[in-house]
Amino acid sequence: MIDFSAIADRALAGQPANRDEALAALTASDAETFALVDAASRLRRHYFGNTVKVNYLVNLKSGLCPEDCTYCSQRLGSEAEVLKYSWIKTDEAVKQAGYGIAGGASRVCMVASGKGPTDRDVERVVTMVEDLKEEHPQVEVCACLGILKDGQADRLKQAGVDAYNHNLNTSEDHYADICTTHTYADRVNTVHSAKEAGLSACSGLIVGMGESDEQLVDAIFALKDLEGDSIPVNFLMPFEGTPLAGTWELTPLRCLRILATVRLVAPEKELRMAGGREMHLRSLQPLALHVVNSLFLGDYLTSTGQSALDDLKMIRDGGFVVLGAEDRDLVAEHEDYLRAHGVDLAQETAVAPAPCGASGGCGGCSSGACGTHPSAGEAGAGVRPGGGQRAPEVLVPEIRRRGVGTDATPNF
Repeated sequence: MIDFSAIADRALAGQPANRDEALAALTASDAETFALVDAASRLRRHYFGNTVKVNYLVNLKSGLCPEDCTYCSQRLGSEAEVLKYSWIKTDEAVKQAGYGIAGGASRVCMVASGKGPTDRDVERVVTMVEDLKEEHPQVEVCACLGILKDGQADRLKQAGVDAYNHNLNTSEDHYADICTTHTYADRVNTVHSAKEAGLSACSGLIVGMGESDEQLVDAIFALKDLEGDSIPVNFLMPFEGTPLAGTWELTPLRCLRILATVRLVAPEKELRMAGGREMHLRSLQPLALHVVNSLFLGDYLTSTGQSALDDLKMIRDGGFVVLGAEDRDLVAEHEDYLRAHGVDLAQETAVAPAPCGASGGCGGCSSGACGTHPSAGEAGAGVRPGGGQRAPEVLVPEIRRRGVGTDATPNF
C-alpha cells in the first residue's frame, strides 16, 4: 500500500510527487483510490479552500477545421454531425458569454476551430473581447484560437485577454499517433508565446486516447514544466465519425486517479475537470470536486454537458461555493434569472434536436421516428445510429444543438 497521505504531506512542505509516486498513484487499485482522493483533497483545500471556479465556453467558429486530430469532432474528414458555422458576430459572442456570466462564470473561454488565427481573425476576437469587457468588466477572458504567429499573443494581451488555452493533450512520444498536421513542439511553442506576452497559460490533457501510464505521467510532468496557471483534464468523448469512435478506456475510478495524480504533481495549479466528465466520471463527479477546483458550466464546444443548473446544484450540495459568489445563494439567483427570461425550469436539461433534414443534420429524434437515429432510450441501450450494436458500456457523445450557433437558449 502506498502512503498517499505522506506524499501529500511532502507536497504541502514544498515537495510535490515525483515520477515514481505519480505512477504509483495512477496505477493504484480501485480499493486504494479513495485514500488517494483523500490525500489529493488536502492539497485542494489548502490551496483553494471550498471554492470552485466556473468557466463558460463560447464556440466562436465551429467545425471546418483543416487539422487531423483523431479525437476531434471538428477535424478534417470528420463525419460527426456537429454544428458547423463560420465566425459569429460580436454581439452574438457577447450575448452568449452573458449567459455563462449570469450563471456564475468568472471566466469566459472564447474558442475557434482551426490550426491558428490569421491577423484578421485576431482582430475579430479583439473586438469581441473589448465589447465583452465593456459590458462585464469583472470577467476574465481566455482565448483558444490554435497555434499563434508572432505578435498575436501580444495583440490579444493588449486587448484585455487574460489567458490563453492551448493543450498539450498527450505526451510527446504519443503525439504523432494523435495528430500529423502539426507537432507537439508547435503546441509547446504557442504556450511559451502566450506566457511571454503576459497571458496566463492554460494547458492540459485529453486522456483515454490509448496512451500508456508512463506516457500519461510524461504528459503531466511536461505540463508541470510549462509552469502554466491552470490544467484542464478532458476525458475522451469518442464521437461517431472520428477515428477514435468506440474507444472506451476509462472508468470513473480511473478518472479520479488521473485527477488526483495531477493534483499531487501540481498541487497549487487550477485543476479543471473538463470535457467528458459527465460521460466518464458519471456519479463520481461530486467526489471529483474534492480534487479539482474548476469546471466548465453546461455544454462544451460540440457536445452537450450536464445542465448549468445541475452543475451549480452539484457545487452547492458538495459544500462548495462558486468562486466570486461566496456571499450569495447563486443557485437561487440563477433560477430567478432563468424564470425572468422565460425558461421553464422543468425543462432546463431538455435538448431541442434539429428537425430531420434540417441544415446541420438531424439532432437525433427524441422518438426515433425518422428511422435513422435512435431514440434516447435506444441510445442508452447500446444501439448505433443506423443500426448495429456496440458494447453495452460504450456511450456516444450527444451533439450540442443549443446555445451559440443556434436559435435555442443554452443548456441551462
